[in-house]
Amino acid sequence: MKLLLTGATGFLGLHVAAEASRRGDSVRAVVRPATDARRLSRHAGAGLELARVDLRSREGLTSAICGVDVVVHLAADKFGDFYTQFAANVVATENLLEAMAKADVRRLVAVSTGSLYDLLHTRAGSELDEDALLERHPDRRDEYTHTKLLQEQLVLEYADRGDLELTVLRPGVIFGAGNLWNAWLGAQLSPGVWIRMGAHALVPLTYVENCAEAVLLAAASRRAIGETLNVIDDDLPTQRDYVRRLALLASPSPTVLPISWTALRVLARAAHVVNAVVFRGEAKVPGILTPARLHARCKPLRYPNRRIKDVLGWTPRFDLAEAIARSLQAEAAASELEDAAGQRTPEVPEPDESAEAGGASARNAGSR
Repeated sequence: MKLLLTGATGFLGLHVAAEASRRGDSVRAVVRPATDARRLSRHAGAGLELARVDLRSREGLTSAICGVDVVVHLAADKFGDFYTQFAANVVATENLLEAMAKADVRRLVAVSTGSLYDLLHTRAGSELDEDALLERHPDRRDEYTHTKLLQEQLVLEYADRGDLELTVLRPGVIFGAGNLWNAWLGAQLSPGVWIRMGAHALVPLTYVENCAEAVLLAAASRRAIGETLNVIDDDLPTQRDYVRRLALLASPSPTVLPISWTALRVLARAAHVVNAVVFRGEAKVPGILTPARLHARCKPLRYPNRRIKDVLGWTPRFDLAEAIARSLQAEAAASELEDAAGQRTPEVPEPDESAEAGGASARNAGSR
């Protein structure tokens, strides 16, 4: 199978390229003209092709796509204002779809995000599966959720017209080397002080190598055409359990300050009322005190992965303990290379173009 991979230098993209190489697939990676692709080459091996084009422009896109069997679209931007993210997540996708039509390539795996669900209006304790309600007021969330929702609507419109053989994947919180911490857990104020939000809610994790394998299974599967699939691992930890695991690995050992789910809801509701009544909704309220964002991070829910297992035959290859161990081994190897070279070696990628990467690792907690 020959695939065109966008977002190839991002956190998930590097692992998709590596897994494709392991499986014997060939990869043509879309990278921006000025991008340093050396770490991608280390992951993808000798069979890697580079297509140096910018998805925000249509120039060169059609020729980059010609001859591939499937397009795997990972490229996304989680930073910047709405217009920056709209260009990267929506305009770029529209350009890609138009180029696919010209190149007569119809098979697309679009990697969306699990952040599209309307968790504010989802009952606590319920199952969040692929049929759950999507966000109806994305402007109350953030620019990433808003633009990724528009992106998904766009690819579904093309598929409904019969122009695409589409599979949509919605990963949960992707974690791995350099990205063990995530926004579901709270905040690391310093290496020695962590704030943990909530306690009993499950964290919808997917280890980056497990997720990469799911992406490639979807790309190879005819049965996956027309499906939307959540990508979630099996053994999900609670917020308290996951933070405890990271704290045991951290040096120095941190002091963890918990804030309960109940207290957070009260604070967020009070901030919402004060903003509406006193400031007419114009005040800059911290994201965690915005009800829609708080519920999206902390609400206790269950996350089944029955559909992806049934459609793809996918089972996460690495459980939580193995995933954390592999992540720490990769970080240690990167540190050794950094020390040997006398400078930073980008073996552990930053979460620049992944679907839902986390934050700093436990080993480097608070250092970024």
